[in-house]
Formats: sequence, structure tokens, C-alpha cells
Amino acid sequence: MDGDTAIEIRLLTSLSQIDARDWDACACPEAASGGAPNDPFTTHRFLSALEQSGSVGPGTGWQPQYLTAYLEGKLIACAPLYAKSHSQGEYIFDHNWAHAYERAGGRYYPKLQLAVPFTPVTGRRLLTRSEFETTGRNALIQGAVQIASQNEISSLHVTFCTETEAQAGQKMGLLHRTTQQFHWENAGYADFDAFLASLSSRKRKNIRKERTQAQNFGGRILALSGDDIGREHWDAFWQFYQDTGSRKWGSPYLTRSFFDIAHETMRDDILLVLAERSGRYVAGALNFIGRDTLYGRYWGCGEHYPCLHFELCYYQAIDFAIIHGLSRVEAGAQGEHKLARGYLPTTCHALHWVADPGFADAVAQYLEAEREAVAEEIEVLTTFGPFRKSNEEDHD
Repeated sequence: MDGDTAIEIRLLTSLSQIDARDWDACACPEAASGGAPNDPFTTHRFLSALEQSGSVGPGTGWQPQYLTAYLEGKLIACAPLYAKSHSQGEYIFDHNWAHAYERAGGRYYPKLQLAVPFTPVTGRRLLTRSEFETTGRNALIQGAVQIASQNEISSLHVTFCTETEAQAGQKMGLLHRTTQQFHWENAGYADFDAFLASLSSRKRKNIRKERTQAQNFGGRILALSGDDIGREHWDAFWQFYQDTGSRKWGSPYLTRSFFDIAHETMRDDILLVLAERSGRYVAGALNFIGRDTLYGRYWGCGEHYPCLHFELCYYQAIDFAIIHGLSRVEAGAQGEHKLARGYLPTTCHALHWVADPGFADAVAQYLEAEREAVAEEIEVLTTFGPFRKSNEEDHD
């Protein structure tokens, strides 16, 4: 169906202006016949929860400008686009670019951010109906750049897009950026012990020691999903999330209302891991469940116990993935400490358009050097990863 027929681009300021079925036909066509989407983060229900809860919108610096493309009155593509007055909550950061641009006399903000707010998860950002992949993707890129240019906006940023989208955007003149995260890959392990057997002796012993310490914290660990999650669990997790958000970002990105809405519309997409001791919840980790991947998102605690963070965030996630036959665990942004726990470096992609030609050239030179550095670091970290080498003796 790809072709050159004229496509109409529209901006929407609220997802209430578009039918959820139409949006999701582009966001997750793989779920049309049932089952989970590849990831839930671009679904109408997730983005609506952000909007309805006030986590994005007035006063947040994330003003929705959802990008839509229509062909003969039919929605063929859409994208979560936001006008931003800061660079918080993105995880592929451009603070230095903003400072340099403004020192040179420019106005960097507002900028356009084509992304899922507060969500460092790779996935499709240029959402298209089946059979309109190329036409829809190109229309969204052209439309976003045109909107930025016509409104004299400094820049457009497409973060945590897929490699395919990055390649397509680069061909259309956007600048390609790479960063890295740490992901766990399921090599068909029968259980957690089978995963441990693939590690070097030292790493295997360390993980066993950490799990023993964590599981002996004096309470029990609960892994909850769907209807097993109750309001009291969200009350506890909200306290943990507030504590982490205040320490990391100054204030939490998500409002309390977000978790209430997610409970109503998304609890089947959620794995909530809680530690309970003496009738109190003392720590928790929030994960989202995709079709083939578990996505670790938030962690927090009210009381500190040795290694409980590693257990709730990393090892419980691996357990869940193995039991449910998932291929991958993505444990969120940053953290080389994840390497020792079986998570290997993986490339993440972004695209950028900068209005000023001179500044664009400077950014392009920076990104070229950065891509080389990221590739080298991934190669080194992978070489010195936790897995047992083929010629290594296995000492338990």
C-alpha cells in the first residue's frame, strides 16, 4: 500500500481526540488478534494514563502535540510528540547542547521531543498501520521536521527509537545518535540455576551470595500481576517511588493518580515485586510486561537490607522471564553494575534534527565521535562480561 498519495498531517493536544482502536492499530498492530503488544509504552492506555494523571501536560514541561498522519481520511500513522521546556525525563540527554546553543545567543527551548515520557525503553516511535510502514514513517518524520521549522523551534529529538527507524531517519537527513543500556538475554534457560551455570565461577558464587542475603532479610517477596495487585500495594509502592524520585530528580515524574489509572487500565501489563516484613511493605520494583520482554522501570524502598535491590530489580525479573518464556529483560537506563549480574550492553538509538546549520554540523561531529566511543565501550564490556569462556574450567 506504500505510495506517494498526499497525506494530511494533524497535531492533537489530547489522546481523547482519537479513538483508542485507531491509535493502537498503529501503535501495536501485532496485538490486533489478541495477546500483548511488543511493549505497552506507546499504547493509547499508557499514554492516556500519563495525560489523564497530569504527569504530562500543563506545568510539567511535557506538552502533548500528538502527531497523526491521515490518508483519505484514515489514520495510517501516529507518534507521541511533545513540546518541551526542559530536558528532564528523557535519558538520552542534550543538556550540554542546550547550554552551548543558549551561550551562542540562541533559544533552545521549547523543543520537540518524539518519545515516551520518562521511559528509557527501545521501541517503535513512528507508529504505522500494517502495510503503511514506509509511507507512514516518512510522513511522520517530514511532518515533525516541517512543524519544527515553520514554528522556528530549535530542534527535534526522537529518542529510544528502533534501529530500523534510526536508519530511515538518517537517510532523510536526521542525525543518528547511539547510547547503551544493559539487557539480559534468555538463552533458553530451564531455570535460574541453568542461567547461573552459564556464568563464570566467581560471578555465579557472587549472585548466589547476594540472593541468599536478600532472601534472608526477614520477610517474604511477592511477585504480583493482574488482579493480584491491590490498592494497598500501590499505596506502598507510591511511598517508595516518591523517595527514589525525590533523590534522583528532585520530585517524582509520575503523579499518584498515574498508578490509580494504571491499576484500572494496565494491571495485566504490570509485574509488581514487593518485599514484606512484619506486616509492612519495605521495598518494591515495578516492571511492565511486553510480548517477549520484561521492562524494569522503578525501584524504591522504605528500609534498607543488603542486596534486596539486586533481588527485586534483577534476579526476580530473570526468574519471571524464564518461567514465562520471555526472551529479554530490559533493566532501565545506565548502571554498569548490572554487567556482573548477567546483563550485557546493548545499543540504543536516537535521531535529532537541529535547525541552525552551523550548530547542526557541530552536533554531527560530536555524534560521530560518540558513536565510535559507544561501540568501543560495548565491545570491551561484552568481552569482559560475566559469562564463562569456552576454555574456562567450571569451579562451583
